[in-house]
Amino acid sequence: MTGERQTGEREILPAGPVHAGVLAALHALAFRDPAPSGPAWDEAAFANLLAMPGVEGWILTEGGAPRALALWRMVLDEAELLTIGTDPAARGHGLGRALLAQGLHSLTARGVAKIFLEVAVINTAAIALYASAGFIEAGRRRGYYQHGGQSIDALIMMLEPPPP
Repeated sequence: MTGERQTGEREILPAGPVHAGVLAALHALAFRDPAPSGPAWDEAAFANLLAMPGVEGWILTEGGAPRALALWRMVLDEAELLTIGTDPAARGHGLGRALLAQGLHSLTARGVAKIFLEVAVINTAAIALYASAGFIEAGRRRGYYQHGGQSIDALIMMLEPPPP
């Protein structure tokens, strides 16, 4: 799937440290209020993460414009979805689902046996997306997110994908 054309001028491209500025801008847009996700990651944070072994990033573009991002970290046979987000103006069109599928495909091709993620309990759209991909609840982090002066729990979700 890497670099392949998607439907209607969509393209999913691998992201490296050189894309840190684009990723930071897109992340800030995707996770501005009302998302309970803490502060947006800056360019330096993305550059540092993408320079680490086992971290892979993806950018989904439409008509050449960045619309969504995903960042994964792999350690041995486990992986974690660090972040996934979509430009609010482009939500509801399957961009997050396409990036999730790209990441899962890439990880399972590399032999990952378990994939984890954390999501705010109030983010019902994301929880539904992850559940539709086969993720199940594996735990909870109490008060993990701070939003509007309130503590919000995070669900820990896990997927054990079938071997490639």
